[in-house]
Amino acid sequence: MHGNGRHADGRRGDGGRGSERHADGAAPRVVVGVGGSLGSLAALHRGLAEARGRGADLVPVLAWEPPGGEHGYRRSPCPPLLAAVREAAEQRLRDALDAAFGGADPGVPLRPVVIRGEAGPALLHVADRPDDLLVLGRSGGPLHRRLRRSVPGYCSRRAGCPVLTVPVPELLHDLHRLESARRRARRHLPAGPLPGLLAAER
Repeated sequence: MHGNGRHADGRRGDGGRGSERHADGAAPRVVVGVGGSLGSLAALHRGLAEARGRGADLVPVLAWEPPGGEHGYRRSPCPPLLAAVREAAEQRLRDALDAAFGGADPGVPLRPVVIRGEAGPALLHVADRPDDLLVLGRSGGPLHRRLRRSVPGYCSRRAGCPVLTVPVPELLHDLHRLESARRRARRHLPAGPLPGLLAAER
């Protein structure tokens, strides 16, 4: 993923053009965790509002791991598979930004980052300045949160900067449920047109 934020190897980019620069010329940053869920979509919207209010760069971050995790990959390394997984992660981030902003210019410097690693530690690796703001969305239901470590909880306990957790607006829940119902209905439609639809078209 192109962009001038912090890269996976720790190098910094050009820092953008925020209004309150550090002594080293770096702009303030709003770092947003992105995972493709409704929660991360809400976090991107809130992160954009915060970046505009602060005159900050917006740094959407998507963390990825090899299939089977790092331990599994070390046992059976496959560089072509690793490259494919990284490309898929880059595409997921592009898709999330398109879904959040509709392809429009967000109006703030955008520094997308794809980083290899577990989500919580990877996000804290990027949001490493005391005056960064880390914005995270809530994702999944109670079962999902029990099965996987809570990224907002992990980051809130360990971050060296403020952490803002954004709930998913009920409207997004409703839209997601509507789209899911539509997909289920399409799977169960008969092959031919429905008589009711034909009558409505006459």
